This record gives sequence, C-alpha cells and structure tokens, in this order.
Amino acid sequence: MSSPLLPVVPVRLDLEMVAAASGVHPELLQRFVELGLVPATDDGTGRLWFTPAAPELVRRIVRLHADLSLNYTAVALVIDLLARIDVLENRRWVIRSGKETPSWR
Repeated sequence: MSSPLLPVVPVRLDLEMVAAASGVHPELLQRFVELGLVPATDDGTGRLWFTPAAPELVRRIVRLHADLSLNYTAVALVIDLLARIDVLENRRWVIRSGKETPSWR
C-alpha cells in the first residue's frame, strides 16, 4: 500500500529558520526572545528552538511595531490581548455548539 508524499512540518524550528521564514534578521529575532516577545527553548548548548507558529508571531510583532509605531512593551500588551480574545472566542464557539449558557453571563 502506497501513500502520497506529504510535506513534513518540523516540530521545532531553529533561529535561522524562523528568521528566514519571517523575513527578519536573526539578531532582531534574538532580541525579540530576550525581550520575551517570542517564546523559545534553549537546548542547553545555547541553541534556540521555536514552535512552528513562531514565524507568524514575528511577522505580527514587526507589523505592529512598524505600522502602528508601537514600542515593544506595547506590542507585548497587544499580543497578550489578542491571545486572550482568541481564547474567549474559542470558548464561546464551544459553548454555542454545545448549547450551554456561558459562565460569564
């Protein structure tokens, strides 16, 4: 039985992969990690690893900083608020599909 070849998405991306995918310089990405804007794990050798969602997060940070002239502290607040909104919207969708009364009402 043969299966079609599917693209393999790596479970983790290194610094250079994320920088290339998001169009930023690796040193800027390193700075985002130092500021706590982009989560990364250190493998003990000093090499940083990121989730597959990191390039989109980096692009969002760059857009917020450039388009709205926000400093990185404000960018962190906006990203946190957007994440909270996503959680609330997902919770609302689950409640509506289950026809339960939301806990916040």
